[in-house]
Amino acid sequence: MGLGSYWGEVIEVLREIIPIYDKVNSYISLGKDIEYRNRGISGRVFPGNKILDAGSGFGNMSKTALNICDGKISITLYDPLVPMLKNTSTFFEKTPDMANGVFEHIPFRDEEFDAVLCGYSLRDAINLRIAISEIHRVLKKDGRFVIVDLGKPDEGFIRLGVSFYLRCILPILAFFAGGKLGLKFGTLYGTYRRWPKNKKLEELLLEKFSKVEFEKDLMGGAIMVAAYK
Repeated sequence: MGLGSYWGEVIEVLREIIPIYDKVNSYISLGKDIEYRNRGISGRVFPGNKILDAGSGFGNMSKTALNICDGKISITLYDPLVPMLKNTSTFFEKTPDMANGVFEHIPFRDEEFDAVLCGYSLRDAINLRIAISEIHRVLKKDGRFVIVDLGKPDEGFIRLGVSFYLRCILPILAFFAGGKLGLKFGTLYGTYRRWPKNKKLEELLLEKFSKVEFEKDLMGGAIMVAAYK
């Protein structure tokens, strides 16, 4: 499971949409992206923690964690796109540590982080099982892996509704938010098609982690997950 060879196409689209990335993301999450990040991170990241923001994008997960912990955490932004990292650093009062790479080959020691955060990014893994294994490796004992992302409902009828939204409604919202460039967000539907159903994702996480807390909203179309090492 994962994007496989489709990953290259997704990365090129992400590179192009950097200027409108944050604005469109807020539109297509129906304005609930901030709420979901808060719900996912609260009670799982604590002052003094060392955090890896994996697939960091604009660092929104990190900024949420900083707010929750009054700035008393250490952050490393990690993303496959160097231009994204360079752009992101301007959004922080103090430039965080940054590293470039993919989920499947995380360039850090075993048990280095207290928490790994993935906000709307794990879905872009080339190989999901390897990505989860790598994230597990770099987490300390009792570390937390926090995922906030689109969910793929287990019930067929609801899943059909989410698919319709992503395939037909999302491009319209993205166009209003970002003009013609926003239409490139249609690539998200391809990542969603390759994303496992919610129950299967939980099973994949339980292959490596001892406990998984799985919270859903929008009838399973949005998920906030915490996996404990």
